[in-house]
Amino acid sequence: MDYETLRLIWWALLGILLIGFAVMDGFDLGTAALLPFVARTDIERRIVLNTVGPVWEGNQVWFIVGGGVIFAAWPTLYAASFSGFYLAMFLVLATLILRPAGFKFRSKVSDPRWRAFWDWALFAGGVVPALVFGVAFGNLFLGVPFGFDSDLRLHTDITLFSLLNPFALLVGLTSLSMIVLHGASWLNYKTDGTVQARARRVMPFAAIAFGALFLLAGAWLARLDGYVIAGAMAHDGPSNPTLKEVARVAGGWVTGSAMPAVAAALVGAAGALLLRRRPLLAFFCSALVPIGTIATAGLALFPFLLPSSSHPGASLTVWDASSSKLTLGVMLGVTALLLPIIIAYTAMVYRVMRGPVRAKDVGGHSY
Repeated sequence: MDYETLRLIWWALLGILLIGFAVMDGFDLGTAALLPFVARTDIERRIVLNTVGPVWEGNQVWFIVGGGVIFAAWPTLYAASFSGFYLAMFLVLATLILRPAGFKFRSKVSDPRWRAFWDWALFAGGVVPALVFGVAFGNLFLGVPFGFDSDLRLHTDITLFSLLNPFALLVGLTSLSMIVLHGASWLNYKTDGTVQARARRVMPFAAIAFGALFLLAGAWLARLDGYVIAGAMAHDGPSNPTLKEVARVAGGWVTGSAMPAVAAALVGAAGALLLRRRPLLAFFCSALVPIGTIATAGLALFPFLLPSSSHPGASLTVWDASSSKLTLGVMLGVTALLLPIIIAYTAMVYRVMRGPVRAKDVGGHSY
């Protein structure tokens, strides 16, 4: 398999892993974000937690695998993004750490104040990552200030506050509404009674908020300068991001290739809204929202992975930020062997844990 094809495959696999994280971990992030609002008594909150209790750790593996793939397949991207977005990543990890602590410690003490504290900790662990990941994606379209010297040593001027610009915050709110919709759809499917009714009432607001914010972000994006590679560029050349020229073009991010993904995101939100009284179908529709949203971003950015606003020529692309051909080939073989096993095991877990969680199912050893 040639180098160009391997790079394309790993670009697609990175997108699949990000989509997997958004779909699989997205609904339990959304569940945590909704916890204080859809469940008002202790037993209701235990019901909500037990809908994701058996699966949330497995869902989070998609995030870990995605980080590992960036490290192994796209080392230059890993170095630039994890260094430049360090404080944002630290904030995400700090709030994600609250999740296992909340799940494990909440039911250890029956004091209402103790449980309320962990409920809000879980809420923060759902809201903050969803918002920050969206902010990070928004900054990809604006470009971030970084570059390389003659020895390919990275230098960056990215700060946490520079990332919190209006467009990125808009994308962050779009991400948060997407996660809330997915979480509400999950609770609509996995609960009944009062909790289900409250989750079902949230779904129209989340779906309309997502649609409005998504379209507003798209209209704003059409007015931004996009990045394009000036001149010819070898797709099977060395991974040296300083060997190309990049130009900025008005509206350069708006491409026809992203339109099917845009449609999938909006159709998913509309389907979840219209089919909310058919919980399983509504949940599958809500899964289309993160699929379409992330695919939209990836297709619009292609072939860029991390554009540079200060040194456009140093922007990282699919063609100059990857590992060697041998590394990508070996990784592909391992992935082809292990990924089907992981998917089959995950499917078995969800089959075993199917059905709604009710008050009578919440025993003494549950969350």
